[in-house]
Formats: sequence, structure tokens, C-alpha cells
Amino acid sequence: MSAPATGAAREPRRYLDPYLGGVLLGVVLFLAFLVTGGGLGASAGLQRVQTGLLDLLAPAHVDRVAYFAELAGGARSAWNHSAIFMLVGTVLGGFASGLLGRRVTLETRKGPRLSTRARWAFAFTGGVIMAYGARLARGCTSGQALSGGAVLAVGSWAFMFAIFAAGYAVAWFFRRLWI
Repeated sequence: MSAPATGAAREPRRYLDPYLGGVLLGVVLFLAFLVTGGGLGASAGLQRVQTGLLDLLAPAHVDRVAYFAELAGGARSAWNHSAIFMLVGTVLGGFASGLLGRRVTLETRKGPRLSTRARWAFAFTGGVIMAYGARLARGCTSGQALSGGAVLAVGSWAFMFAIFAAGYAVAWFFRRLWI
């Protein structure tokens, strides 16, 4: 066998088998409940980061507003919460997985009829809508569907079905951007 040419790009590795990935996700969810007393989710960590930054810039405001004071008022620290560690671990773990799978690249994935600027605009708009919905629903998609679904919370199951229904309902309108 000959060695690959010097400077040749190595192909990305295959993705993990989805069934094995599902089992591993279930184990991680179980461990999250066992270790932290709560499930998986990203919006709580982002909420803590936002409140922690606000506390650095305007501590009097954080102490005055009940929503923020509950997270970081007085001597409390918004940074001292398991959701922060989960958020950092998710980012570092995703990056490590990308490195191991040879998938770390700077790129914008889009359809041939969509400009890069429009793709970023759609992504940003969708992110803002999802973030607003996550705070309105008191949890993000992963927190609601995975953690809430695992404990058979009816609201979480309703949320999950609504997300899938909404995705199917709007997919037809946006498909032209990808083909």
C-alpha cells in the first residue's frame, strides 16, 4: 500500500451509527439526571451566561429585576451552575468530535440558489425565533424533547410534536433554497 500524497486532504470519517448514537445519548441523559439532578438542555446555560454578563455590566439592575436576581442577585453567581459546565462541555465535545472525525472546516452550507448572505440571514432569523420560543416554552428543544420527554412530561411531548409538525409544514416553502 502506498502512503497518501503529501498535502492531500484526508477524507472525513464516517458518522457514528445512529442507533449507537441514540443509546449513547440516552446514557448521557441518564448521567445528567444522576449527576446534576436535571436533564440536558442549552437554554439554561445561555440564560446563565447572559445573566452573568449583565451582572458584570449592571449589577444593580440584576439585583433589582426579580428574573435576574433569582439567578445572580446579591452574592449569587450566575456562573456557578451545572448548566454552564454542560454548555462548555457541549462546545468542547463538539469541537473534539469534529477534530477526531476530520470535519472541522470554515464553510457555509447552502443550496445553489441561495447566496451566502441570505443563508446567514435565514440562520440568524431562525435562531432568534427558536431562542424566543425556548424562553417562552421555558426550555430549548433538547431540554423539552429529551429531558421532558424522558420523564413523560405531557407538555414536552406536545412541544416535540409541534416542532415536528411545524418543520413539516414549512419545509415545502423553503425547499427551493436547497435544491
